[in-house]
Amino acid sequence: MNITATLIAQIIAFVLLIWFVNKVLWGPMSAMLAERQKRIADGLAAAEKGKSDLELAEKRVQEQLQTAKIKAGEIVAQAEKRAGAMVEEARVTARVEGERLVTAAQAEIEREVNRAREQLRGQVGAVAVAGASRILKREIDAKSHNDVLNDVIAQI
Repeated sequence: MNITATLIAQIIAFVLLIWFVNKVLWGPMSAMLAERQKRIADGLAAAEKGKSDLELAEKRVQEQLQTAKIKAGEIVAQAEKRAGAMVEEARVTARVEGERLVTAAQAEIEREVNRAREQLRGQVGAVAVAGASRILKREIDAKSHNDVLNDVIAQI
């Protein structure tokens, strides 16, 4: 055989081999690799999106926590303010009630003092009339007795 014919046969066999490898092996393998590369890229993009979503969610959580802390502080401040107002209101009410009780007690004392004075005047008048009747050694009639008693009470 001739070297040229062998070389041509080898070139034809090589071209057929390249065509076969390209058609049967290389094309599907390239498509499979491209699809896998696309899935990996999509997975990485999804992971990156998930990471950014996680960061956004963490930021929102921090903002909500900060807002909740501020609101809690405001609620506590309002509660303390209301408690102070209630204490002051109770203090004012107690003071007013105390003053009312003192006024009522003073009025009661004044009534008792007046009642005691009236009783004392009556007793002093009776003692004066009794003393006068003993001095005079005579009994004074009831009308004279009342007149003398009223006169003595008026002088006291």
